[in-house]
Amino acid sequence: VNCNRRPNAALLVLTFLQADCRNSECVKELHSLGQELHLRLEDGDLETDGHLPVFIRASLDDIQPSVELQNRAKYVRFALELREIAAQLEHNIVAQATQNLNGKISNSPFHQWKDHLSREVERVMRQGVGLEHLARERVIMALTLTLVKGVCEQAPRLLRNLFNIALQYVSGGGNR
Repeated sequence: VNCNRRPNAALLVLTFLQADCRNSECVKELHSLGQELHLRLEDGDLETDGHLPVFIRASLDDIQPSVELQNRAKYVRFALELREIAAQLEHNIVAQATQNLNGKISNSPFHQWKDHLSREVERVMRQGVGLEHLARERVIMALTLTLVKGVCEQAPRLLRNLFNIALQYVSGGGNR
């Protein structure tokens, strides 16, 4: 996985996927991926109370220490905000949407996965999510990452490929 061009987006996606992960195989995959990316929170996860961990470990070879760590902290905070939105989404629609996405990608070649993800997000947004008071872009991003996380927890073997798809989706604004 090469995310040198998008380290902050990679941190955002990884942080979101690590939060409250309930599948031990998925946790192992996320830990391995985090080490591979050199983007790992010191304790390997978010604090259970939703606050940021005290220190963020990162590859210090190619960053400006204080500015870059501040920027990374912003992405971690943004991931936490997205998790709060996702928690609201999960009560209503995510289980069905996750099953739909998992079924579609399980029967499709890898190059079609991003299209399946995009279509499922669009379908759920058309259906209505009951979060109209929140910024649409944040709801879409939270929904996207929630679907990816749900499929990863059901099928951890897909984590690395789905991580890459989510990274493309987040970095490219969905369909772009």
